[in-house]
Amino acid sequence: MINGIRFKICGLTSLVDAEAADACGADYLGFNLYPKSPRFLLLDAFKAMLPLLPETGKKVAVVVEPKVEELPRLIESGFDLVQLHFPIETPIVQIALWSEAIPKDKIWFAPRVPTGTAMDPAFFPLASTIFFDSYQAGVFGGTGQISDWSKFASLKDKYSQPTWVLAGGLNPENIGQAIAATGAKIVDVNSGIEAAPGVKDYAKMKAFVLALHKATVKNNPAYGG
Repeated sequence: MINGIRFKICGLTSLVDAEAADACGADYLGFNLYPKSPRFLLLDAFKAMLPLLPETGKKVAVVVEPKVEELPRLIESGFDLVQLHFPIETPIVQIALWSEAIPKDKIWFAPRVPTGTAMDPAFFPLASTIFFDSYQAGVFGGTGQISDWSKFASLKDKYSQPTWVLAGGLNPENIGQAIAATGAKIVDVNSGIEAAPGVKDYAKMKAFVLALHKATVKNNPAYGG
């Protein structure tokens, strides 16, 4: 956590990158189990890595439309949280089944919402956290495109529960502006700190953390802003 802002480094595919993310103070370490992702990591590879992973950052499994029975297995495999992506058209009955499969505080719902489409709040009570990302047809996250900050701020202000995570195209150059525009308390960074998909750039990672620190000091009266 940096001055009240928690951050997640996602798309980790190696132990060395996970250790670097932890050294930078990441609150969450994200591992993508979606086979179509360029940052795909086999579950067995994560399990082999787990005994060596830092204990501080929470491990997040990133999945897309999983079978209900897969969710308990992910927790049993060593993940602390599940970030679950799905199309916004998914029936509420299916979303409820996911919610019931593991404790609600272990689920981050990540609906894929087309630009200009309103997010139905009916499923908000079914998860502790909503992951707000940019939209690109046929892609579940990791696009590098900036999400709709004004929409995020509006939803966060209107619905104090669940917790909101801001994602989508964040990088060292825009994180300060993103925090100022949205008031986000949890942010997710992925492609904005990479040398290549699934390979983190340590200089960019450190630059992101420094920029986040500067942004929170500047904008938080408690830190002289």
